[in-house]
Amino acid sequence: MTVLRIAIRRIAIRRDGIRQGLLAVLAVLLLWPIAPAGAAMFNPKTFMLENGMQVVVIEDHRAPVVTHMVWYRVGAADDPPGKSGIAHFLEHLMFKGTEAHPAGEFSRIVARNGGRENAFTTHDYTGYYQEVAANKLELVMQLEADRMANLLLRDHDVETERLVIIEERRARIDNDPAALFNEQIGAAQYLADHYGIPVIGWKHEMEGLTHADAIAFYRAHYAPNNAILIVAGDVAADQVRRLAEKYYGAVAARPIEPRNRVKEPPQLAARRLTMSDPRIREATWSRSYLAPSRTAGEVKYAYPLVILAEVLGGGATSRIYRALVIGDGAATNAGAWYDSIGLDSGQFGLYARPKAGGSTDAVEAGVDRVLAELLARGITAEELDRAKTRLLASSIYVRDNLSGGAQLFGRALTSGLTIEQIEAWPENIAAVTVDQVNEAARYVFDPRKSVTGVLLPKPAS
Repeated sequence: MTVLRIAIRRIAIRRDGIRQGLLAVLAVLLLWPIAPAGAAMFNPKTFMLENGMQVVVIEDHRAPVVTHMVWYRVGAADDPPGKSGIAHFLEHLMFKGTEAHPAGEFSRIVARNGGRENAFTTHDYTGYYQEVAANKLELVMQLEADRMANLLLRDHDVETERLVIIEERRARIDNDPAALFNEQIGAAQYLADHYGIPVIGWKHEMEGLTHADAIAFYRAHYAPNNAILIVAGDVAADQVRRLAEKYYGAVAARPIEPRNRVKEPPQLAARRLTMSDPRIREATWSRSYLAPSRTAGEVKYAYPLVILAEVLGGGATSRIYRALVIGDGAATNAGAWYDSIGLDSGQFGLYARPKAGGSTDAVEAGVDRVLAELLARGITAEELDRAKTRLLASSIYVRDNLSGGAQLFGRALTSGLTIEQIEAWPENIAAVTVDQVNEAARYVFDPRKSVTGVLLPKPAS
């Protein structure tokens, strides 16, 4: 099980089926950018249109290009009961065109103008983006605003695209035993929360999605007052405001269906899943714990848990890697991750891959020894300082990527955070103490809230 497991299971399913920006997403989840205390991370400009659409502008004049993104505050966890996959299905259908721009024309126009575009769906949000030359910003705004208000769906479009998403599931999930196992782990981790339902949907429910379902979901959630426009690149805030008011401002606000998330009940029993498959070549071991996020549960532990994930599993100097890979050699890879951004509770995870001829029992025992030592003695001041230093170094890559800031703000804002909270992250991380990290460790490593997964090779019959 690699550190990408959480990204593969819970992050974006793109229209072409490829997972969206795994490395960039992991930078947000595990290595959120840290800047010197008091320094602005991105210094964005923000304003609201009269119809309720929030606009965020991140100026970056190093190259004459822009990233244009529209984020809707709706995702797979908002799918109606029995309609799993409808958020992702609608993402596909948004490319079926409007009266002004028939099916396929959107993508052809962007390509003819030297740009690229795509879309992605997660449990908490759905996003659409284009990367184009700065002088083409008005063009993509016009196109995106048109389909926000005027999507045209024919029965034939729905029928054919439903076959596409079912084939996507078959290719990406059903034919991949590790992906199938991750679905089972997710379903076991969340007893009630819809985070336990896969973004792409359960196949038997996907097969029943209809034209009426898609239109109802579109009308319930796709409106400017439920969307965030983020533009990053070689632009000025005044320019973006003028264009946004011209195109998005012309789209009328509509009543939005509330996001009634299911509250997770108390978890009272540790869960353990084992799966064997002849297509698996190497065994993997993992364990995830239900954890607070920045906006749900005991939020005071969120910042310390970021540090804890770095101390336990942030590279070759981390505790788990040194113990299992460098130390006794029981594993070829091992580490930890923490998912802190979401409307609902997140997860803190551990993983290890046994060495050739080794066993998952051995790596599990090794991880348990590391956790026991941590809970008995806690982390040290030196470990805390090293973790903060590594997080600071990693932030360079996020800020240096044109779309990195747009992705960071989009994910955080659609998950209930504010720009002020995002910009205050460096100071909050810098203020974390050893005692806070140790307290967070004692809180999160509750066996009753854990799911242990063992995926094993199985000899072909």
